[in-house]
Amino acid sequence: MGRQDAKYRGDSARAPALALAGLLLALATACGAFGAHALKGRLPPERLQLWETAVRYHFVQALGLLGIGLTLRLIEQRGAVAPGALRGAAVLSAVCVVLFAGSLYALALGAARGVGVLTPLGGIAWIAAWLLFAWGAWRAQF
Repeated sequence: MGRQDAKYRGDSARAPALALAGLLLALATACGAFGAHALKGRLPPERLQLWETAVRYHFVQALGLLGIGLTLRLIEQRGAVAPGALRGAAVLSAVCVVLFAGSLYALALGAARGVGVLTPLGGIAWIAAWLLFAWGAWRAQF
């Protein structure tokens, strides 16, 4: 089985990134609806604002992961191997949704303030993910 066959089986770096982006976008949509319908009026305004911030960043980063997956697809369609930095950016971006948005969701729902230490770590890691993406795109001559 050749390289071309592997692409169609989904044995590439882009398949998990695209699938995970779809799942994260569905989850962001559900979290947004939950906040708008179930939490509105039940949470104090400052905690509802935390929830809305989590949803916004969750959406933006899931769309970013979609972009990374599509970039991986384009590189693979050219017959090239994507730089490891691009695959690393995809993984780091997905993990950061949990760290950043997840910690904000938890804080909005009343988690201990100590959970808040994850939020800036997630933000720093997201910056690192986008720097990895930039480096990988540069290396791929993209």
